[in-house]
Amino acid sequence: MTESPIYKVALVGDGNVGKTSLVRRFCEGKFEESRILTIGVDFQIKTVQLGERTIRLSIWDIAGQERFRSFRDQFLSGTLAVALVYDVTSPATFFNLSRWRDDVSSITPGVPTVVIGNKKDLGAVVPPGEAEGWAKFEGRMPFLQTSAMTGENVESFFQGLAYLA
Repeated sequence: MTESPIYKVALVGDGNVGKTSLVRRFCEGKFEESRILTIGVDFQIKTVQLGERTIRLSIWDIAGQERFRSFRDQFLSGTLAVALVYDVTSPATFFNLSRWRDDVSSITPGVPTVVIGNKKDLGAVVPPGEAEGWAKFEGRMPFLQTSAMTGENVESFFQGLAYLA
């Protein structure tokens, strides 16, 4: 029996937008209200079915705090798809997506990218239409709102990311 290929994907965005919660919801099926700050990077591997194929997603959760910026090049190297994650209740995290997109494309030019608005369960302050319009205008990136707390659209998000990889 051959081993399933591993596809490396990454989640980037400001600190506290819910990247770790999304990964935990997808990989472990659970949500923790309070989380410890991700230091540098964390990753998990989950087996995913893509039609007839089975792959293993190596999901890299990259710390959003500025003090970890110098490490990001190494963590993003070899990434096959990236999710730009923002908090739908925090306009600042949405406005910072341009910087995140620029950082990612300087390290992995042309990598397929999606835009994820997380914490949908709390009610969007950033209008979904504005975020979707930005994603389309800035690079024809797919857009999806998720809730790590309720699990809404989390499976769809990671399946889509797997297809892009």
